[in-house]
Amino acid sequence: THLCTFDITDLYTMLPQEESIAILKQFLIRFNQTHTRGMSINTIESLARIVLTENVFIYGNKYYRQIKGGAMGSPFTLTLANIFMWHWEQKLVEKQKASNELYGRYIDDIFLTSNDSIESLHDMLENANNYHLNIKLTREVGSCVSFLDVQINNQDGNITTSVYHKEASEPYIVPFKSDHPRHIFENIITTSLLRAIRYSSTLQAFNHEIRALKLMLIYNR
Repeated sequence: THLCTFDITDLYTMLPQEESIAILKQFLIRFNQTHTRGMSINTIESLARIVLTENVFIYGNKYYRQIKGGAMGSPFTLTLANIFMWHWEQKLVEKQKASNELYGRYIDDIFLTSNDSIESLHDMLENANNYHLNIKLTREVGSCVSFLDVQINNQDGNITTSVYHKEASEPYIVPFKSDHPRHIFENIITTSLLRAIRYSSTLQAFNHEIRALKLMLIYNR
């Protein structure tokens, strides 16, 4: 079984505006949301167009209007990106279901499995990469891949998981001598421990993550 992860390059700023609005309308109709918080689909469509097309910014003492994508950090851009990906992934999801394979997505990060040949898998990903001019994939295929902060490894048919740390990540957190509220430090430790417990499928992986956590805490005394 091949493991594959990929993400969409610059999804938020590459969304085709008018096409995304059309997909939003299709999404609302598909799920019978003819009125949302008292607003009709046509009203939502009009408001969405204003939010997308009336973004301006200043660069070099000149005003520019954004003609592609949405504003970074905007809650609406996140929602619209999710809906756009819902539309984009339909054929891929159908193929995975028909093949009884795994498929999962978190916004623009996708994980899937495949028992096809590696050539067929790359062909499928290349077709997905060429499906839309604005949507380009950065992919990773193999027996060991990372998805978000999880490392997934296929060892002769046995799936193991562990915590994934990016190569560029540094073992630094908020220094304990800083004036942050004390619960911040407690939450850092609790969250790190929970992640180690949930993501480590073997005792070896868990112990490795605990050692890394201890070192991180020592660095930040």
